[in-house]
Amino acid sequence: MMDRFIHKNLFLVFALDIILVVFAWYFAHLLRFNFSIPQGAVYNFQRVLPLILVIKILSFYLFDLYQGMWRYTSLTDLVNILKAGSAGSLVIILMILFVQGFTGFSRSIFIIDWFLTLFLISGNRVIIRLFFWLGVGDETARVRWRSFFNSLRGKHQQGKKLLIIGAGDCGEKICREIHDNSHLGYQVSGFIDDDPSKANLQIHGIPVLGNKNEIQYFAKQMDIEELLIASPSASSENMRNIVSRCEESGIPFKTVPGMGELIDGRVSIKAIRDVAYKDLLGRAPVNLDEERIGQYLHNKRVLITGAGGSIGSELCRQICRYTPEKVVLYERAESPLYEIELELREHFQYIGIVPRLADILDTIQLEKIFDEEKPHVVFHAAAYKHVPMLEINPWEAVSNNVIGTRNVIETARKFQVERFVLVSTDKAVRPANVMGASKRLAEILVQGQDGAGSSDTRFITVRFGNVVGSVGSVVPLFKKQIEKGGPVTVTHPEITRYFMTIPEACQLILQAGSMGNGGEVFILDMGTPVKISDMARDLIRLSGFEPDVDIKIEYIGLRPGEKMSEELITDGEDVIQTSHEKVMVLKGSVKKIDIINGKLDLLMKPVDEQDGEGIREILKDILPGYAPQTRDVT
Repeated sequence: MMDRFIHKNLFLVFALDIILVVFAWYFAHLLRFNFSIPQGAVYNFQRVLPLILVIKILSFYLFDLYQGMWRYTSLTDLVNILKAGSAGSLVIILMILFVQGFTGFSRSIFIIDWFLTLFLISGNRVIIRLFFWLGVGDETARVRWRSFFNSLRGKHQQGKKLLIIGAGDCGEKICREIHDNSHLGYQVSGFIDDDPSKANLQIHGIPVLGNKNEIQYFAKQMDIEELLIASPSASSENMRNIVSRCEESGIPFKTVPGMGELIDGRVSIKAIRDVAYKDLLGRAPVNLDEERIGQYLHNKRVLITGAGGSIGSELCRQICRYTPEKVVLYERAESPLYEIELELREHFQYIGIVPRLADILDTIQLEKIFDEEKPHVVFHAAAYKHVPMLEINPWEAVSNNVIGTRNVIETARKFQVERFVLVSTDKAVRPANVMGASKRLAEILVQGQDGAGSSDTRFITVRFGNVVGSVGSVVPLFKKQIEKGGPVTVTHPEITRYFMTIPEACQLILQAGSMGNGGEVFILDMGTPVKISDMARDLIRLSGFEPDVDIKIEYIGLRPGEKMSEELITDGEDVIQTSHEKVMVLKGSVKKIDIINGKLDLLMKPVDEQDGEGIREILKDILPGYAPQTRDVT
């Protein structure tokens, strides 16, 4: 406790508080007696002063007035001063009342003393805050001094004129950061917000001008040079409307990422970036049960297979927020493994980051790493996912997605892992391609472990659709085609897919992992399916072009193994809502694991011989719902 109490500037602040408390008590007497204190009052003043000092300083300590960094004084600190001052005065009044019943004391002195104590202690803290804000000798302080004196002379910040769309907490933080740091090169000219209650109000002296339908008008009237969308929780429809209005203005615009993308949850001007397609999906923040997730990740050893992939790497970032003891990065591609290792070491220096260059098909290597690292939790994200490529090379799909998964499952059981979470896909539902069939088999293998005996490991599956921006997804392809001037190739005008952002998907994977007792398949709420042709048009517009005018859209027909639409539920599965609004659980029939394993052994021969047709025939026997495409895949 003494270590917590003693810090660099404690004695200076402590001594100043004693002086201010004494002065408040003395000045209260001066005011009460018109600056001529009677002798009897002087005696009582001196007699009670030690009690006043002890009680008030102790009250300040109990309300944490000596734990804060006063250069960052906030409203919370001032509220604590109010609580401490009021509590101290109340205790003093009660003690004096109990001992001598106010005999010889004027009651108004205690009220004046209470007010002066609050005023002086708060003023002291605010002056310290102002001192550090206006100048401590560095370049930032000198910039602030110049800004301060310029504002006194009626001069405004110089820089690019910025209109902030969103007058909420996010917009206010960005505005304050720009005001405090004029070297950022922006000058906030106004706010735009659809909330009518904010109309004609001001934020830091800057007016809220109107709603999003007036963006073009105010931008033209005020010679705005850049627009900033500061609405991190805007819905899909609202975000599309805002982007449309920004495009109509002809002025460059940027956005602040959704909260799911900000690992530390802090909004900063450093996070500002160009609007991307994922912003148009709607960015309502995911409400996570942080305590429940922390219970199975905090101080645990966590292993992630496929740690260098799109989902695997984001899982690593999200998991590190819950301060595990160690994160084991299991990945067979050296460059992605190196990149995610560097990133995690930079941002999470207090967590053990262990990169392991390894393949889930190598059982000797797999068991050696599990034996050395002894993980408590395993997230199995390693998989091949490219549908047309796996139609051409089906033996790779079976080897990696099925046999590799079985290897990780068996190793997890052998080393008594507490929790195993499989990352699956909507393509496993009534699969029309080898990739989907391989992932469905992986699901069955995981589900079949529940009740298989000899292990207390909880085996859980999480199934969801496409994620925007993942390796091999359609968005990077469309961007490259747009950069080349088109055409943008879409397989079919009516083809649809479910989409969500990578951070949102990973957050919900962690949430589902905390809810499973073993054997469940959790599905994530993917929202409304999106037409791929609409996605192509949105991306073309975001790039500053007009669809079918500047950039053509060309329909090329479905690719091998591709379906018109994807599903999240298969036959025989019932959806049950969980305690989380965006996570549902399926309860369906599970095949006996020994039968599945026996048929998997039959797959090894056509896999070794790279016999695509033989693989498909055995898959049809194992999975009655599997209906392979008949199109040529060579």
